[in-house]
Amino acid sequence: MARKFTLKEIAFQAGLSLATVDRVVHNRPGATLRAQAQVHAAVEELERQFDTMRATGRRLGLDVVVEAPRRFSHAVRLAFEAEVGGLRPAILSARFHMADRMEPADLRAILVAIRKRGSHGVVLKARNTAATADLARELLVAGIPVVTLVTDLPAACRVGYVGIDNQIAGANAAYLLGRMSPAAGQVLVTLSSGDFTGEGDRAHGFAKVLARDFPHLSVVTVSEGGGVNRSTYDLALAALEQHPGLDAVYSIGGGNRAILRAFADARAGCRVFIAHDLDATNRALLGQGALTCVIHHDLRQDARKACQLVLRHHRMLPSDLGLAPSRMMLLTPHDDLTGL
Repeated sequence: MARKFTLKEIAFQAGLSLATVDRVVHNRPGATLRAQAQVHAAVEELERQFDTMRATGRRLGLDVVVEAPRRFSHAVRLAFEAEVGGLRPAILSARFHMADRMEPADLRAILVAIRKRGSHGVVLKARNTAATADLARELLVAGIPVVTLVTDLPAACRVGYVGIDNQIAGANAAYLLGRMSPAAGQVLVTLSSGDFTGEGDRAHGFAKVLARDFPHLSVVTVSEGGGVNRSTYDLALAALEQHPGLDAVYSIGGGNRAILRAFADARAGCRVFIAHDLDATNRALLGQGALTCVIHHDLRQDARKACQLVLRHHRMLPSDLGLAPSRMMLLTPHDDLTGL
C-alpha cells in the first residue's frame, strides 16, 4: 500500500489520522479492527479510481457530499468514479459522504471535518438553509472550492453549479402533462423537501406554465417525504384520500414505486406520470410502462463539469471556462435505454 499510495492519500481517503494509517500499513499495534477495515477499503477505492496511477501529474482529492436516497446517491457515486480517472491535467480521487437524510448536525460535522483536514474541493448536494450557506462560505474562506450539484446554494457560497436548469425542467413537465390532459383534473406534485432549491425551482416552473397554459388543471403538492418510499407513500395516500380527483403525477423528489402503490391502494387511476432521473428504479418502471416520461440528464456530465470547476479554481484550466446547464433528455417507454 505504501509504495503505490502515500500515507497522506490513504489517510485522506479513509478519513483517519496519519498515525492510525501508519500503524495499519506497517502492521504496528494500536489500530482498531474498524480502522484497519477503513484503511483497506480506502486502498481498494483508490485502486478503482487510479488504474492509471503511474501517470504523472498533480493529484487532487475531492469530497462528494450528497443527501439523497440511495438509488440516486449510488448513481452519483458511479458517475464520479467513472469520470475522475480520465480527467487531466490532474489526477483526481473522490471520497464520498452520502446518506438518505442528513440532519443539520450531521452535515455540519462532515463539512467541519473536511475543512479541518483539508480538501481540494467539495461537491455538495444539500438543503439550502442559512446554516448550510454559512458552512459553505467557511470552506471557501479556507480555500476549498464548493460546487453545488443538481440543487443550488446562494452564488456567494460556491464557485459554480452543475446540473440542469430546474425551472425549465418543471416547465417542460407542465407542457407535456398539460398536452396529455384535455379534461379538467388534479395533478399530484411530490417533493422530497422544499429546502432543496432545485426541487423548489422545478415546482415553480411547473406551476407557472400549468396556470398560464392549462388552467383546467390544478395542483396538489406534498413535500418532506425525503424521497423515501415509506414516508412518500403515506403523503401520497393521504393526498389521494383528501383529493379523490387526483389522476396525474409530477414526481420531483422520487419515491415513485411508493406513489404508484398509493394510487393502487386508493383504487385511483393515474393517466400521466412524469418523473426525474433514470436511476435503477425509474429504469424498471419506465420499461414496464408505469411511468409516462422520465426527464433525465447525464450525471457523468455533471461529475465531469464539477471536476472541471475544481480544476479551474486551482488554475489548472482556463479561468474563462464556461459551463452551460446540463442537457435534458425526455425518455418514454419506447426509447432504447441501452447505454444510458
